[in-house]
Amino acid sequence: MYLLGIGLSPEIVLLLTFVVAFAVTYLSVPSIVGVVREKKLFDEPSRRKSHIHKIPTLGGVAIFAGITIASGSFIDFSHDASLSYIPSLQYILVASIIIFFLGLKDDILGIAPMKKLFGQIVAGLILIIPGNLRFTSLHGFFEFGFLEISYISFVPSLLLTLFVIIVIINSFNLIDGIDGLAASVGMLTTVFFGIWFYVSGNEVYSLLSAATFGALLGFFRYNIFSKKYKIFMGDTGSLILGLMMVVQVILFNEKNIGFTSAFTVKSAPAVSFAVLIIPLFDTMRVFIIRMLRGRSPFTADNNHIHHCLKK
Repeated sequence: MYLLGIGLSPEIVLLLTFVVAFAVTYLSVPSIVGVVREKKLFDEPSRRKSHIHKIPTLGGVAIFAGITIASGSFIDFSHDASLSYIPSLQYILVASIIIFFLGLKDDILGIAPMKKLFGQIVAGLILIIPGNLRFTSLHGFFEFGFLEISYISFVPSLLLTLFVIIVIINSFNLIDGIDGLAASVGMLTTVFFGIWFYVSGNEVYSLLSAATFGALLGFFRYNIFSKKYKIFMGDTGSLILGLMMVVQVILFNEKNIGFTSAFTVKSAPAVSFAVLIIPLFDTMRVFIIRMLRGRSPFTADNNHIHHCLKK
């Protein structure tokens, strides 16, 4: 890999990506908290929320800055055979910008669920069509002799990928209800994918994981341990986090197609689901409960697992 024309080992670039993402997020949070207090952009207490005081939100702005600056600095945009090149990176960044402004508006002014869903669909289609970031195989899912779904054509692939993108993005948005939950699940998930990318020879993809982990760690310190600069990630952060998770899930599944080594994961879709079991199970659970009660699945309530554990 190369940085400013200087050849560096993948390990050094990986470390630099993590450090820059962490530093950008960590150093920007106090300034964001100052702006939030000046403009009174607080997350107000309510019966659905665990905090009893007004807490600054918009921590997602710092997370977005950390991921974007670190990724843009160390991942190559050039269309060549460089080991530091991710073909879909520019479209990942475009989709993340759309998701960022979607979450930002929701945090500041509020946004209707259908408008939020529409924005997520647009971001998802950008990843899928020009970015070509989609599921092309289900790794032999439903393989019972007479019925086998393995490789899938474009339209089913597009619909499946779009569905997964929307589900995972919203699952992280939904579990962001208590301090540190979404960030800690995101860090554990991105560590798993990052390590696999690295040991399987896909070092450049591990840079995206390192940027995400560094940004989340920088935010986590203030969200959990700080009183002076305590901040929530808000929808801006949870939506960006969900997008970064789904990008890694798709890359993980696609890189295991036809891959033969000691690190091959034969049931990549099942492993992806297992890694994300907490947000996915909670989302499925609350949606079912809401629909059984005759309510919209997008209606907020206090039936999440983290709410139940606090009772």
